[in-house]
Amino acid sequence: MTGLPSQVTQLLMSWSDGDKAALNQLIPLVHTELRRLAKRYMRRQNPGHTLQTSALINEAYLRLVDQQSVKWQDRAHFFAVSAQIMRNILIDHARKYQYAKRGGGARKVALDESAVMPEQRAAELVVLDDALDKLASVDQRKSQIVELRFFGGLSYDETAEVMKISARTVQREWRAARAWLQRAMGNQDNEDS
Repeated sequence: MTGLPSQVTQLLMSWSDGDKAALNQLIPLVHTELRRLAKRYMRRQNPGHTLQTSALINEAYLRLVDQQSVKWQDRAHFFAVSAQIMRNILIDHARKYQYAKRGGGARKVALDESAVMPEQRAAELVVLDDALDKLASVDQRKSQIVELRFFGGLSYDETAEVMKISARTVQREWRAARAWLQRAMGNQDNEDS
């Protein structure tokens, strides 16, 4: 991850305390990492996706700046929130696309690190988001691991750093969460049939 961890953390805390100049110093330090996250998200989209990487970053910046009530803990917390914001932007975009098009008819999505999404991406992303919301109601930690790994593209070690747990725990919970989501998404497909 980009930027000196202590410097980014200090700027985040200053920004949380209302120092607007801290935000101006923070943006160049985190821009590269936000771009990396956005590119990972966009690589999983259809080639003709109407949302561009730069638009995703810009929208994420706007939403991050609006996060005035957040007390930033450290840079890992910042990047976890950033990944969640980017996921929400893409889900909102997918839902809008799905409703505009015709909706429904989503198929199962394979959950692994190298998943290549077929053309029904918008509908599948909505199904995944719904299943992930259900998982969060059952097990918040597993849900956050999926969000950071699948949507944020973080490694086991990076996810462990963000969540302050061991990489082995991340691996174990990632496997369990993937299995749970695949079952949940399979059930949702059966309900839609």
